[in-house]
Amino acid sequence: MSNDTEVDMKDVELNEVEEEKQPMTEGEAGNNYAISPVSEKNGVVKVKIPEEESKFTGLTKEELMKVAGTPGWVKVRWALLILFWLGWLGMLAGAIAIIIQAPRCKPLPEMKWWNYGPLYQIGDVNSFTASSNLKGVAEKVQTMDELKMKGLIIGPIHVSSADEPEKLQLTEISEEAGDLTQFQEVIKAAHKRGMSVVLDLTPNYKGKEPWFADAVSTVVKLESALLHWLKEGVDGFLFYGVEKVSAAAPDLWEDVRVLIHNDTDSVGKTKKVLIGVTEQSSPDDIVAVLNKTGVDLLLTDALRSTSVLDITNIVDRLYSTCGQTRLAWNIGGRIAGHLASLVGLTKVKLGQLLLLTLPGTPVFNYGDEIGLQDEGSKNPIMVWGDSKENMTEGETTTFYKFFKSVSEERSKERSLQHGEYLPLLNSTSAMAYVRSWDQNERYLIALNWHSTETVTLQLKHAEIPEHATIVFSTTSDKGDNVRNLAQLEVKPEQGLLLKFPYTP
Repeated sequence: MSNDTEVDMKDVELNEVEEEKQPMTEGEAGNNYAISPVSEKNGVVKVKIPEEESKFTGLTKEELMKVAGTPGWVKVRWALLILFWLGWLGMLAGAIAIIIQAPRCKPLPEMKWWNYGPLYQIGDVNSFTASSNLKGVAEKVQTMDELKMKGLIIGPIHVSSADEPEKLQLTEISEEAGDLTQFQEVIKAAHKRGMSVVLDLTPNYKGKEPWFADAVSTVVKLESALLHWLKEGVDGFLFYGVEKVSAAAPDLWEDVRVLIHNDTDSVGKTKKVLIGVTEQSSPDDIVAVLNKTGVDLLLTDALRSTSVLDITNIVDRLYSTCGQTRLAWNIGGRIAGHLASLVGLTKVKLGQLLLLTLPGTPVFNYGDEIGLQDEGSKNPIMVWGDSKENMTEGETTTFYKFFKSVSEERSKERSLQHGEYLPLLNSTSAMAYVRSWDQNERYLIALNWHSTETVTLQLKHAEIPEHATIVFSTTSDKGDNVRNLAQLEVKPEQGLLLKFPYTP
C-alpha cells in the first residue's frame, strides 16, 4: 500500500473516532464551530473544546419544608432557641447583680446659691477702688469671679444720718457711693458672671446702733424699700442686729422675712437670701438667733475666740445642730475689721484655709485675700495692681495666690463644697478635721495656731487611711508630699490641706 493511502486512512480514523480532537484552524471554510477559550494539546493535535456551563439548583420551597419538618431539625431549632434565651437571661441577671452590688451615689443635698460660697463683703465702696464709687465695684467684678466668689455683699449705700431716723431714705443711693445707674451696672456685671448681689440695708449704719430707737417705724419703711431693690434685681439683703429688731417688732419682721423668702426670680428661679449679723459667739446663743429671726445665714463672732479648743467645739456643735446649709463663717466684717488685723499677718493663710474648708458659707471682708490691714481704720484703702500678675510683691501676692488656689479647689470638689464634717482632734493649739462626700476624694485639714511650737498629730480613725497627700501648705517648705497621718508634723502657724481617695 502506498504512502498516500496510509495518510488517507489515518485521517479517516481521526475523523471517525476522535472527531472532537481533530485539528482546526480559524477562518477555515465551512467551519460551523465557535472557537473555545479552552484549548487542549494532545500530541501534535490542538483541540478547542466548547466551555460547558454549570448551574446550581437549590431546594424548592416544598423540599425545604419537607426537610425542615424532620425530627432532627426540629430538635436543633428548639436547642438553639433555648440557648438564646438562656444566654439573654444570663446577661440580664449579670447586669442586675452589677447594679445591686455597685455602691450607690448619695443624693446631692438641697442647696441654694449662697451655699456654694464664698461671699465677698464690700462695706465701704469708697475705699474699695480708685473710682471711689459703685462704678469701680462694677469694674472689679471679673477679679471677684476669678476668686470663685458666688456673691457680693455691698453697702450700705443708702442715704442715712447717724441716729436721725427722719433723714433715712432707704431707696436713695448716697452721693458718695454713686448713683442708681452705677449700681445697676454692678448687678448686670455680676449676673453676667453667675454671681449674686446682696445689699446691706442696715438702716442706722452710721450710728452706734444698727437700728433706730423707733424700730417699728423703721421696719414699716423697710418693706417698701425691699420691693424697690428687689425690682432692681438685688438677690438678697443683709442686716446687722437682727435679733434686736426681731424682738422689737416681731410681727413686722416676720413680714419682712416672708417678703424676701417668697420673692423668686421668675426666669432663673433664684431664691433671695436673708443674712443676719450678730455679736453672739456661743453655740446656744447663735442657734437661738437663727431660730428666732429665721435668717438663712448668720454672721457671728464665733471664730474670733482665742482658744482653738473653743473654736473646734463651736464648729462641731453648730454643724450637728443646724446643718451646714444654714452656717456662715467669718472672722472679719464691716464693723469687726479685717482678717489680718484680727489674727495677725502670720496667721492670714491659716484663717483663709479655715474659712474655705469649714462646712458652710465662708464670708470674707474685702482685702482679706491679700492680707489687708485696718491700720487705724476699719475701711482701709484696697491695694490694687494693674492685674493679678502685677500686684504688690511680697506677702500681698503670696496671700492672694494661696487664697485663689484654695478657693478654686473648693469650687470644684464636692467634699469641700458640701461634704460631711468629721472632727479628728481637740487641742489647745491645733485642730484637724475631714471633709468627705460619697465616693469623692476626701480632704483632711490640719491647722497649728501655735506661734513657736511644732506639733505632731497622731491622727487615727476608721474613716482615714495611714497616709495622705499634701495639696496645699501655708508655708513654702518643700517637704515630702505624702505624710504619715499617725505622726503628722505641723510646723508653727502652718496649715495643711491633704487629700486621700475614697475606698469602699
